[in-house]
Amino acid sequence: MREGSGMAQKTRELVKDIADELIRLLNKAYADELIAYFYYKTAALLVKGIHAKTVAEQLEEIAKEELEHSEELADRIIQLGGEPLDDWDAITKNANYPKVDLPKDRSDYAGILKSVHVAEQGAIGVYDDLMKFLQSHTKDPVTWHLIRHIMGEEMHHEEEVETLLGL
Repeated sequence: MREGSGMAQKTRELVKDIADELIRLLNKAYADELIAYFYYKTAALLVKGIHAKTVAEQLEEIAKEELEHSEELADRIIQLGGEPLDDWDAITKNANYPKVDLPKDRSDYAGILKSVHVAEQGAIGVYDDLMKFLQSHTKDPVTWHLIRHIMGEEMHHEEEVETLLGL
C-alpha cells in the first residue's frame, strides 16, 4: 500500500480544487441515506393493520436500497481521500434531512407513506444539487455516475410511494 492521501493521483488531479467541499456534500448525502434507512426499516417493522404486509414489504425494499446508497457514497468518499462520518451525532448534525416524522398511529398507512414521500422528494433535491455542483466545478465522471444512479433510484422510490398512495 502506498503512502499519501489514499487517493489515486489522476483522481486527485480531477477534483483537487473542490475535494474538501465534494467530500462534505457526499457526507451530507451519506448521513441522509443512513437516516432514511433507519426510518424506513423502523416503519416497516412497526406498521400495523390490514395492509401492513404490503406497506412493510415496500418500505423494507426501499430501506435496503437506502442502505446500499450509504455504502456506495461511503466508498466514493474514501476513494476521494475522505472518511465517511462515523458518529451518530455528526450524522444527524450534518444530514440535510435529519428527521422523518412518522405518525404515531402505526396503521395510518397514508401518513407513513406521505412521510416517506416527503423524504424521497428531499433526497431527489439533494442529488440534483450535487449534480449541479459537479457540473459547474469538476470533471469527475465516477462521482457524477454514482449520483445519477442514486438519484434515479430515489425517483423510482418516489414513484412507488405515489402508487401506494394512489397519486
